[in-house]
Amino acid sequence: MSTQDPQDRLPLTHLTYHVLLALADADRHGYAIIKEVEARTDGRMELETGTLYAALKRLKDDGFIESVPASARPPGEDRRRRTYRLTPLGRRVLRAESERLAKVLAVAQEKHVLAAGRG
Repeated sequence: MSTQDPQDRLPLTHLTYHVLLALADADRHGYAIIKEVEARTDGRMELETGTLYAALKRLKDDGFIESVPASARPPGEDRRRRTYRLTPLGRRVLRAESERLAKVLAVAQEKHVLAAGRG
């Protein structure tokens, strides 16, 4: 895809959203992404390594993430691990999807879908 408009990339899959969210505050290698997603979802989303690495390849191909060069990683980090970070496009897409989801949540709250004791 050649477009740079984040809206053209929405909606994201749950997997894509959670991987991008895991990279929002720090560069991470694959295992750290798996653990971050698991922690952020209270263990409800457990990624298999094959699923994650296929997603990472797709996210790189889409221009949402990039590998961090070994020279840019902190000293002492295992150089055999590939570390990933969001690209500016990836950050814009993550922001756009988060805003879209917030609007969906606002509609659900307005319709009292989330009200206790209903239904």
